Amino acid sequence: MPRPTRDIDLVITRLSEVHLEAVNALYQEPAVCRQVLQMPYQSVEVWRKRLEMSSERRLPLVAVHEGQVVGAITLEQSSRIRQSHVGSIGMGVGSSWHGRGIGTRLMQAALAVADDWMNLRRVELTVFADNAAAIALYRKFDFEVEGQLRDYAIRDGAYTDALTMARVRR
Repeated sequence: MPRPTRDIDLVITRLSEVHLEAVNALYQEPAVCRQVLQMPYQSVEVWRKRLEMSSERRLPLVAVHEGQVVGAITLEQSSRIRQSHVGSIGMGVGSSWHGRGIGTRLMQAALAVADDWMNLRRVELTVFADNAAAIALYRKFDFEVEGQLRDYAIRDGAYTDALTMARVRR
């Protein structure tokens, strides 16, 4: 079956209570879990607590296709006064949805809020150094590698490097 990258009936919306079980399931997928810093086998309660932390400075979004959560992204503005121009992004896309434009749509939505509503000058993220698809996506949105974090995290029983990337609007 061809994997369409455009014209997918996709709704980007704020994470709510109705999405919690689906988001938890998304991050339980081995291909997703290994690319983020979360531990496997998290409970829905972990996500409920994260939802409770939402504020004007923290925007969790989900991508929903025909009622199914297929991806998620969180944009969070720094709480430090001297870094109020800085935000960070964390994101995951269901493995069966990789390469279908879900990450692009999530990034577009989050960066539109970062630019047009939060007036963030700098948006940063961390990505495992071997996640070529994610790095390519971030480069598409003008993120640049700023550094390599050696032995950043344990994944699959081994230390793994990560890259720190940022997009700075001038």
